[in-house]
Amino acid sequence: MTQGKDWISDPKEMRALAHPARLAMLNRLAGGGSVTATEVAEVAGITPSAASYHLRILAKYGYVEDAPPRGDGRERLWKIANKSVGFGLGPDDQPDVRDAKIRLTAVFRRDANEEAERALANLDREPQEWRDASWFARYRLRVDAEEMLRLNQEIEKLLKPYAARHRDESSAPEDARIVEAQVNLFPLAERVAPGLPTEDHDANTTA
Repeated sequence: MTQGKDWISDPKEMRALAHPARLAMLNRLAGGGSVTATEVAEVAGITPSAASYHLRILAKYGYVEDAPPRGDGRERLWKIANKSVGFGLGPDDQPDVRDAKIRLTAVFRRDANEEAERALANLDREPQEWRDASWFARYRLRVDAEEMLRLNQEIEKLLKPYAARHRDESSAPEDARIVEAQVNLFPLAERVAPGLPTEDHDANTTA
């Protein structure tokens, strides 16, 4: 997590974010624009009344806010709030805080993996220019902690001007779409080697 974010330590707030319907709504709103509870309910697969409840919870913790009315102004509109958060496990975390962080991290990672898997499954149906522009990569780096933090900050600085919540359709190219960048920088943890098998099974097979 980079500096300059609001660091979450409240287990109730983390549990609120870990709800799948709320995460689906936040993902929709992160693309910019405003929505009614009915519109975002379709994305989350819930009823409009349930969506209204979840939006109020998200607003309570500062993740969404009221948007300017449209039309006759009878329906309440919501938009993403300008809140950037971070969280990470610490050695002094209380058990309830640690459990909430682990659950929230697992929910975020699962959602990100599912998003990437959907994109991969659909990639062959994308136009050639979008297939050429898509990138799924993995690197092993040799850095110290200061260098890794600086990389994190530089990547965030590079991506920020393109963030959909700040860049509306009028300021983007005509053929712009919502895309997702997934960035993970972390020190590798030791992987336990399985060891050699107790038997050489191949030696007992016949051609």
